[in-house]
Amino acid sequence: MPKTVADKDLNAYLFVYFTGNKVEEEAVRFAVSRDGYHYYALNDNQPVIDSKKISTTGGVRDPHILRSEDGKTYYMVATDMTSNKGWDSNRGIVLLQSKDLITWTSRSINIQKAYSGNEDLKRVWAPQTIYDREAGKYMVYFSMKNGNGPDIIYYAYANKDFSGFENKPQQLFFPKNGKSCIDGDIILKDGIYHLFYKTEGDGNGIKEATATKLTSGKWTEEEDYKQQTKEAVEGAGVFKLNHSDEYILMYDVYMKGKYQFTKSTDLEHFSVIDQDISMDFHPRHGTVMPITNTELKRLFSKWKKPADFPVVNNNPALEGFYADPEILYSRKNKKYYLYPTSDGFTSWSGTYFKTFSSDDLTDWKDEGIILDLKKDVPWGPRNAWAPTIAEKKIHGKYKYFFYFTAAQKIGVAVSDEPNGPFKDSGKPLIHFKPEGVSGGQEIDPDVFTDRKSGKTYLYWGNGYLAVAELNKDGLSVKKIQ
Repeated sequence: MPKTVADKDLNAYLFVYFTGNKVEEEAVRFAVSRDGYHYYALNDNQPVIDSKKISTTGGVRDPHILRSEDGKTYYMVATDMTSNKGWDSNRGIVLLQSKDLITWTSRSINIQKAYSGNEDLKRVWAPQTIYDREAGKYMVYFSMKNGNGPDIIYYAYANKDFSGFENKPQQLFFPKNGKSCIDGDIILKDGIYHLFYKTEGDGNGIKEATATKLTSGKWTEEEDYKQQTKEAVEGAGVFKLNHSDEYILMYDVYMKGKYQFTKSTDLEHFSVIDQDISMDFHPRHGTVMPITNTELKRLFSKWKKPADFPVVNNNPALEGFYADPEILYSRKNKKYYLYPTSDGFTSWSGTYFKTFSSDDLTDWKDEGIILDLKKDVPWGPRNAWAPTIAEKKIHGKYKYFFYFTAAQKIGVAVSDEPNGPFKDSGKPLIHFKPEGVSGGQEIDPDVFTDRKSGKTYLYWGNGYLAVAELNKDGLSVKKIQ
């Protein structure tokens, strides 16, 4: 499953958390950070989702957020519980999903009712989600306690619409000491899954186990505790710092009403960095997900940018892999349009063009694919490179002429709108070399209209530079120079 969000475009962080044991505090809240060290609450630290609408108990705790592998969906899970009913009062979790981080759909699962063999189920706590690459599915894992037994971490695979499970929960991990384990958090590093969890008994705290396969049952447990305090802790959360080889392990020092942050490069040895951390809120058991500038600005558009939040850097203008940008101001639509090469493919093998629109040259909207070589350009179904565009007013109506590289030839497609769809002319416009030229390629067109003469010229070339005047139809050239 290909990723559409590149690591280079992750330039901020979203912290998802709840705040306490009162019913009004048992709700999902958001905070953001530019650097992973300084966090600012959104929505004045008030809930961003109404717990009463998504839960059966009236509250949720321990929220965990995950971006899908294709970058198009966000998954969140939470404990369906209010603590005022007792620690052994809940039987399920809440599954949520969103396309924009703003609007969420949800489904609550009561595991005791849904699956037999759980008649003595006492509690279901702290769910999280991870993508199992071997299974090609999203795994939801959580702790369950049956009767007088210990808390054990179980898992189930989510169904395709993330509204339930494909299978009855199965045991994922249980420590060799036979004592309860809760609040599991798994991160993949260099092909190894690292599970951080809270253990009970002597020396309560955060421990770690590793495995090369999630469901193998073969976890190697480390002897030492990973928290860097003697206080009681829970709710471990691990995330990688953007553009770095460093990881943050944070946890809830719940008896003291504070969080502790630690840092590591190997996920084995951690040092305290509390002196570098700031938050204008007091979180309980939450998780952090790296986000893009676009996602950050979308959150601000809904819940406003906190007054003290650092200035937002608007570069890169487009997130993802793009090259060879061409820009146009549409007199028809009174908007700017950006036309790049869709890049990031092996040997520059992209086969489609997209455009992005903006009112302010800062925030860009993906308008989608405007020309698909494989479907629309039979004479050149490969190597979609370096487009250029011209806006013309013909007989009182605007026309848009899109010149592009395909299979090392130059074509032209036309549309009534700057965001397409564009219709190919049916044949290459430039598929030959100028006289006297023996090397190079017919690529990289650029179009220019001389305001004084009204003439339009097409420039192109690799290894050479050529120009030809376009005829008034924009679909053919007059001569080669």
